[in-house]
Order: sequence, then structure tokens, then C-alpha cells
Amino acid sequence: MAAAYDGVAKWFHWITVGLMAVALPFGFVIKYVKDDPKMAFYAIHESAGLLILFVAIARLLWRLRNPPPPHPADLPRPMRVAATAVHHSLYGAMILQPILGFLMTNAWGFPMRDATAFLGVINQPAFMAQNVPLAEALQAAHTVLGYGIALLLVAHVAAVVLHQAVRKDGTLLRMV
Repeated sequence: MAAAYDGVAKWFHWITVGLMAVALPFGFVIKYVKDDPKMAFYAIHESAGLLILFVAIARLLWRLRNPPPPHPADLPRPMRVAATAVHHSLYGAMILQPILGFLMTNAWGFPMRDATAFLGVINQPAFMAQNVPLAEALQAAHTVLGYGIALLLVAHVAAVVLHQAVRKDGTLLRMV
């Protein structure tokens, strides 16, 4: 069996899973929510998104000082390349997506304040004037990247199932 990730890396991974399990569904359904609870959905989605950003940065810093274990020696090269590409894409997306969202809310003229304050209590400063064309472009990018993240997560989970159920190589146990 391949070497396992260290305990801190495992915590970062599972905290990220929990935050993604909140941010993604809330992000996908916000446009369908009626006016009354809509601000609560935004508050939860935006707070989870910023937490993902902070955790991803901390996770990357940890990873730089504590490299992950190598892939199993018998892992075919195409699977190695695919795993690396998906992981790097997820890291990039976990940093870029919250930044796009944060910039977008400011460009729409709705910084994370009051009803949508970070974690419900921390008002964020407005750092730009409302700019609808910029907001629309950022929203389009945020939406496309959101679907991209969903696809990357499907690929990631499919690979876990492949390793656990088909290859039976113990890869899943590296992160649990």
C-alpha cells in the first residue's frame, strides 16, 4: 500500500470537503431562492467560499513544507498525470473562485456587509464602486468556474471509486 498523507493534510482535506459541500450547493441554488431567505443563502455561500480560500492557502503552505507522499509506484503514468492535473486544478480553483466571488459582490455594489457579513458578523470593506459590466464578467467567470469545480470533483471522486473498487490499491486509505 502507498504511503499516507500526514494528519494535518488529512484535516485540511476533510475541512475543505465540508466547506465545498456547503458552498457549491448553495451557490447553484441561490438564483432559485425567493427574496426572503436569499440573503441567508448568500451569507452562507460567501462565508464558506472565503473559508475555502483561507484553508486552501494554508493547505498549500503546509504542502510546500510537507510534500505529499508519492504516487504508488505501480500507478500507470497516464493516471499519475491525470491525478496531478486534477489536484493542481482544484487548488487553483479553490483560490481563484472565492477571489472572483469577492470581487463580483463588490462590483455589484454588495460587499459582504450586514446581512451577508463574513461568518454573519465580520463586515468587509467595499473597495470599489459599483461596476455592472465588470460584475457581469466576473459573475460569468465565477459561474463557469463553479461548474468546472463540480466537474473536477466528479473526476476526483470517480478516481477514488476506481482506486477503491476496481484497482483495490488502497489509495483511498492514504487520505482517511
